[in-house]
Amino acid sequence: MDFGRLITAMVTPFDEQGEINWEATAQLMDYLIDVQKSESLVISGTTGEAPTLSDEEKIKLFSFAVEKAAGRCKIIAGTGSNNTRHSIHLTQAAERTGVDGVLLVVPYYNKPNQEGIFRHFESIAQATKLPVMLYNVPQRTAVSMSSVTTLRLAQIDNIVATKECVSTEQVGKIVRSAPEGFKVYSGDDSSGLPAMSVGAYGIVSVASHVVGAEMKQMMDAFISGRIEEATKLYGELLPVFKGLFECPNPVAVKYSLELKGLNVGSVRLPLVAPNDSEKALIKQLYE
Repeated sequence: MDFGRLITAMVTPFDEQGEINWEATAQLMDYLIDVQKSESLVISGTTGEAPTLSDEEKIKLFSFAVEKAAGRCKIIAGTGSNNTRHSIHLTQAAERTGVDGVLLVVPYYNKPNQEGIFRHFESIAQATKLPVMLYNVPQRTAVSMSSVTTLRLAQIDNIVATKECVSTEQVGKIVRSAPEGFKVYSGDDSSGLPAMSVGAYGIVSVASHVVGAEMKQMMDAFISGRIEEATKLYGELLPVFKGLFECPNPVAVKYSLELKGLNVGSVRLPLVAPNDSEKALIKQLYE
């Protein structure tokens, strides 16, 4: 399974009552695929406010996204949690909707050791035929999956990729020793190009909601050996990469989409809409 180089971790549009806005979801998907050049979409990841979505909402989103994408891009379902049995249940439900793969986050809050992390992912992978992308984001999970554990998991046939929000050093270690076909993605927009310089295949992005076409241009330039062009584009995009995380994600990117005329609504509690000073900062990014 090739998920492409530019993957967008998609926001979940809400209406004024805080319920999923299906019309806005369809419009956003068209925009991300046709305008921002997303090759895959992660549905119900962190940026999609997965912690505040019910299982029923997630499964409906997976089905809706598969039908709406109609083969124009891959659909990756966020089915990870800190409960192995629950992740297996949600992964199997996602598989029945026809998604192309699943994204599984390192278990958070429980603080398992490396063997626990390995067995968690092994158990879920064995319970599905879907391709699995691991997700290592220690700033959110309180534990980090080591490169050794990642490489053990990469030996499992349907574990095909990892999304890493770690140092470029660790990315490089995984790339150098991974089996053929196993892909490493940067999960941090600001570190995307540096990660590709040590062998990462692509980026699972938040900023691609608003600068995806430019990011694709940057990546294509790098892959084609036009390093100076890629570096220039990276420098131009870096303020956006950083500015979108001045608020808790996805607060800033949802407001950014509103500025672009896409009505994706606000966020669910415990997240809150940006205040006036935060709005001014986000507006400044696009000037």
